[in-house]
Amino acid sequence: MPAESLRWETLEALKNSQKGKLKYSPDWPENGEDVLSGCNEAPSLSPLSGLILKKFSPRPLQKTCSLGSASRDPSPAFADDAPFSLSSTSSFPSVNVLSSPLSSPSQVPPSEKDTELVIDGKKDFDQDLSPVSSPTPPPTISLLSPKASHMAGCIRICEEKHRAKAKMELNLRQELQERLVASVASRESEQLKRFEEFMELKQRQEYQSMRDMMERDTQESIGRHEKLKEEHRHRTKILNLRLREAEQQRLREVELERQRQAEGRERLRGLNAIQEEILQLNHLLEPASKPTQPGPAPDHVPYITRGNQLCTQVSEVVRATSEGAFPSMEDMTVAERALHEMRSLIRLKQEDASQAQEKRKKDVEEEEERKKQAELQAQQEELKKSVAVTAKEKARKMGLQPNAEKSTRKWYQGLQDSANQCVQSLEDLNNPQDLQTKKLRMELQKAATIPVNQISSISGSQLKEIFDKIDKLLSGRSVVSGGKSVSTSQHPKGLDFVSYKLAEKFVKQGEEEVASHHEAAFPIAVVASGVWELHPQVGDLFLAHLHKKCPYAVPHFPPLKDGTSIPDYQRIMGYRVDDSGVEGQDCFLKRMSGMIRLYAAIIQLRWPYGSKQGPGPHGLNHGWRWLAQMLNMEPLADVTATLLFDFLEVCGNALMKQYQGQFWKLLLLIKEEYFPRIEAVTSIGEMGSVMRLKQFLETSLRSRQILPPKGQLGSSFWRS
Repeated sequence: MPAESLRWETLEALKNSQKGKLKYSPDWPENGEDVLSGCNEAPSLSPLSGLILKKFSPRPLQKTCSLGSASRDPSPAFADDAPFSLSSTSSFPSVNVLSSPLSSPSQVPPSEKDTELVIDGKKDFDQDLSPVSSPTPPPTISLLSPKASHMAGCIRICEEKHRAKAKMELNLRQELQERLVASVASRESEQLKRFEEFMELKQRQEYQSMRDMMERDTQESIGRHEKLKEEHRHRTKILNLRLREAEQQRLREVELERQRQAEGRERLRGLNAIQEEILQLNHLLEPASKPTQPGPAPDHVPYITRGNQLCTQVSEVVRATSEGAFPSMEDMTVAERALHEMRSLIRLKQEDASQAQEKRKKDVEEEEERKKQAELQAQQEELKKSVAVTAKEKARKMGLQPNAEKSTRKWYQGLQDSANQCVQSLEDLNNPQDLQTKKLRMELQKAATIPVNQISSISGSQLKEIFDKIDKLLSGRSVVSGGKSVSTSQHPKGLDFVSYKLAEKFVKQGEEEVASHHEAAFPIAVVASGVWELHPQVGDLFLAHLHKKCPYAVPHFPPLKDGTSIPDYQRIMGYRVDDSGVEGQDCFLKRMSGMIRLYAAIIQLRWPYGSKQGPGPHGLNHGWRWLAQMLNMEPLADVTATLLFDFLEVCGNALMKQYQGQFWKLLLLIKEEYFPRIEAVTSIGEMGSVMRLKQFLETSLRSRQILPPKGQLGSSFWRS
């Protein structure tokens, strides 16, 4: 049917109308608006609906009654020609007919062309259909034509279909929306889960990063701790090194202080010796109480005054040092200058005395000639008497002599002359004019005396080092003393000066160190013997110093000469005499004993590292000579017994091994013949040394054995 073919065009036209273009907003349900509000309004037909309905059926529309009167007859012209006008105020589902009928014949229906434009053209149809709204719903159109009713029903069915379709689409859209919402919710839930998982991952990552950071911090802390420990160990090592350096510095300072003390004591002893010599020389300046020869006495007052001034000057220096401080170099310079001036005074006095003596000789020459015969005669008579007395005494004493043999005295005097010549040659060095020479003298003296002070029985290696240092100095090579390098080649008389001071120091060690500690004689003696073997000049000077301080080491008992005072004679015999008087007998015997023990140790010892063959420089033959010469001289009270005991205790074992039977004969001679002479000259208060000698002789002869001396250096000592 034609109407069926136009149905879809009509629906398409309605779809493109304003009512068909409905809009949907998801905000309507939230705002309380009805979604289908646009579809509930009553539809109304436009004036051109008749043309549309005419196309649905080939039959013409039936006449209808007017809206106002049902008895009006239809006009054929109206049914055939008049158009069917409709006005529509709204869309589907209601249709209303215009209130006024189309009664004017003058109205011309639209042309076929226009109808086709309306039907075929969608845009023209939309433009020609103009909706007319009414405030009140119009009455329902009563279509008299069944075709019109059919059309209305079709329209209603179409509307219902469209409404159902709209509802279905709406339901679909709702379901779609719900599915969309569900999917969105599910997606959001999944996103939330992913977010939570992401947050957990972030937390785990942060936790892991925190753990990593803590581990890194821990490792860094451990590294810093190790670094601090390493720094601490390094600092500890540095501190230990500094402590070790500080300890070494302290030991060096202690050693320097000890050396300074030793030098100070050496200067003090030198100052005391200078004072002693000055006092002795000052005593020589005093004139004799009675002139030995007649004539005018020389004027000694200026010499005595100047000598007293010099003694006072030296005494002030000594008094300043007696307060606890050692004498300084300036003090020693002042004292030495005073000593030099005192010697000059003595020399001038002697020259004046010799001149006065020559003058007196000229004055009394004639008188002496007159008295010569008488004196000669008196001397001859006195000589006869003395010869008779001496002959009787010699007969009574079985040939013993009061003094040493002539050869021994000659040997003794030769050593003293050599020592005096050495002293005179050292005049420039002993009394230096310039400061440089004075400084060199002190350095040479320290280099010679300090090693001797360091001699001990600690170990053989230490003793060898000391010996090498002394030998190096005497050989002209440089040695270090007090942190300075010094050599005897720096002065022409440097070697003589060092030899003299070294020999003097060895004797002082015997006088002081050995006297206090008898065992110290052996290390000092072995070094002295080694030096003596390589440098004989030191040995000769040692004997000269020893004989001067201890004449019993010759042995020699100097007689009292005319004009010699008792203090001077006591000095010659080895006593120390000062302003307070003569030293006690115990101190004197102690010093003599120390020097004799050192001499006896030198006789029997030899330096073990020497290269020379044969006997030592001063061997046991000199010990046998000393012992024989001692027994050929008259004994002295307390002195002879003490020295014999000390000598035999130190050197007896070596003499016994060397001379064997001859030595025992000598001991028997001492016990049976010489010992009674010692007892005869010894008082009751001096029997201590005599009893020690007697006990030693009896024990040795009874056991036929003399034990080695205590403190002797054995083979194990030299391996240490």
